[in-house]
Amino acid sequence: MSDHLNFSGRSALVTGAASGIGKACAIWLAEHGIERLWLVDRDSNGLDALDLDCEIERRVGSVADPALWGSLEAEMETLDHAVVNAGIGTGGMLAELDLSEWRKVMDVNLDGAFLTLRAALRKMLAAKGGSIVVTASVTGLKAVPGVGGYGISKAAVAHMARIAAAENAAHGIRVNAVAPGGVDTAIWDSGAQFRKAAAEHGRQAAIRAMAKDTPRGEFATPEEIADTVGFLLSDMASNITGTVLTSDGGYTL
Repeated sequence: MSDHLNFSGRSALVTGAASGIGKACAIWLAEHGIERLWLVDRDSNGLDALDLDCEIERRVGSVADPALWGSLEAEMETLDHAVVNAGIGTGGMLAELDLSEWRKVMDVNLDGAFLTLRAALRKMLAAKGGSIVVTASVTGLKAVPGVGGYGISKAAVAHMARIAAAENAAHGIRVNAVAPGGVDTAIWDSGAQFRKAAAEHGRQAAIRAMAKDTPRGEFATPEEIADTVGFLLSDMASNITGTVLTSDGGYTL
């Protein structure tokens, strides 16, 4: 293993860690020598199922809960890395979107990301260094009809990452975002249209049908996105901050 990809003796925070990209990032970090992981998710069973070769601190709750971050900040002695990943999906045309649905997605995807980022920055400012990756989306870069508030929330978190990078570069803290295209995760299962297609044709067929508009011809795996996140967190990316790295199989071409 390259020393630049060696996380020995370090700690990391991952939100949305019970499944999908967050789970893949937690596994990636453990495989690259991380000493201690702070894992946050609403899914207690998913967190309990993660059996990794490192010290794990599990916290069950919503990233949008300020009390959760108040207690976590008090408990975390130091923090070297953070993956600001937790998010939920939504859909619908803006003209038809109910305000309650808008607020629901903004509560988790934007407010939750802000609270996570703020807590991580405070710990890293005290330690005078660290690196953070925020999970954005290509729907925050490319206008895609029908994604409701999701794409808007992801555009906001991508820019939030850039502002955080500008504010903290002088303190030895790097902040970047990754903007995945389609990724085969459970977030699709929250959409009524996808559930209907999966019931009629099978889940993998439904995923393949959505991926046909991607030049690569398939969606990414969570592990592929975790590789990108790990690179941005690592010392290999020591000169990279304030970037939004697109990983979309060519979708935005």
